[in-house]
Amino acid sequence: MEIKLRQESKKDYECVFQLIEKAFEKEEYSDHREQFLVERLRDSEAFIPELSIIAEVDGKITGHILFTKLEIKNQSQSFQSLALAPVSVLPEFQGKGIGSKLILYGHDVAKKLGYKSVILLGHQDYYPRFGYEVCEKYHINMPFDVPAENCMVIALTEDGLKGVSGEVVYPKAFFE
Repeated sequence: MEIKLRQESKKDYECVFQLIEKAFEKEEYSDHREQFLVERLRDSEAFIPELSIIAEVDGKITGHILFTKLEIKNQSQSFQSLALAPVSVLPEFQGKGIGSKLILYGHDVAKKLGYKSVILLGHQDYYPRFGYEVCEKYHINMPFDVPAENCMVIALTEDGLKGVSGEVVYPKAFFE
């Protein structure tokens, strides 16, 4: 199975909306509104077109990932970072490496764009295989109450998290 990755375009939006809806339909820890979050993020200042990426198999959109801008702030400093949310794969294509390819490709694009880290809320058994570690290790805190093992961060560059600490400041679109 050949998986092609490319930047999402506006003509993909409707298909991606449906894909995200299907991908999270049976997820236990979901509000089943991720597709609306993606729409809001596309219309926000946090949106980076190059980091809205789709996966195709035989010309069919089978996966999508979105990285958007966020900040990590403490009393004296502010650090630019990215939020990974969400990564979506059609149910019939899950477990075939599409999500992994999207994540790794997204990391490469983000690094080329100059970003040094990515933050996410996700499954503690899935994301560590890509190098994600608990945010606690770096004294990075979420602005809401969630289990520590689900709050993760990765440095995209050597020393990408050096001296970084504080509270994550998500774009307003995450809370609308």
